[in-house]
Amino acid sequence: MTSISRLRPDHAEALLAFERENRTYFAASITDRGDAYFAEFAERHRVLLAEQDAGLHHLHLIVDGDGGGGVLGRINLVEVRDGSAELGYRIAEKAAGQGLATWAVQRICVLAVEEYGLTSLRAETTLDNTGSRAVLARTGFEPLEDVMFGDRPGRRYVLDLSAGAPPAH
Repeated sequence: MTSISRLRPDHAEALLAFERENRTYFAASITDRGDAYFAEFAERHRVLLAEQDAGLHHLHLIVDGDGGGGVLGRINLVEVRDGSAELGYRIAEKAAGQGLATWAVQRICVLAVEEYGLTSLRAETTLDNTGSRAVLARTGFEPLEDVMFGDRPGRRYVLDLSAGAPPAH
């Protein structure tokens, strides 16, 4: 069974493999992390875990329990402040288009309310990322404003969690 697991030190190797395996796929829709990300991964992982321990982020892996426990994605709540956080996620190419992102966003909304006490989430994506836009719409995010991400048009979204996590669709 697929699950969401809070990021831990022992996830480093599997997470790095996930990022390497999907680098080209991710770069087609979002800015590439660059070579330094991979060269300095161990230190970055340590820093992120320290920031998570300090309550600045809630970082998670989406793990395949049926297929050997491989990483299928990441789903994170970052920049936690004043009862709000920004949602971000990446789904492996091999798992894309199968409803995994929608399931993971629905699950992270429950965690945001029940585990982390959040009352709203923010998200953003480029307009040409139709998959992410569809996931945000299916999970109750409302468009907030149109913005530019460099030379690419995008949109910011918000989800009010003050009444609890939205029901799954």
